[in-house]
Amino acid sequence: MTAYDLVIKGGRVIDGTGTPERIADVAIKNGKIIEVGTITGEADREIDATGALVTPGFVDIHSHCESGILD
Repeated sequence: MTAYDLVIKGGRVIDGTGTPERIADVAIKNGKIIEVGTITGEADREIDATGALVTPGFVDIHSHCESGILD
């Protein structure tokens, strides 16, 4: 059995707490973030996020802005 369902490796993590961004891995198990940092356990799936932003748990792309529809 693997330790995690998914590990996102080496991305620029911005967690929404106001702390500076950092390069880190994000481990997910059963739909929840289990660990952020240097992940060494095995995962069913791994994503290389080098050069990409990883924004776990705080970005909501839903909007109530209808200005684009009304223009």
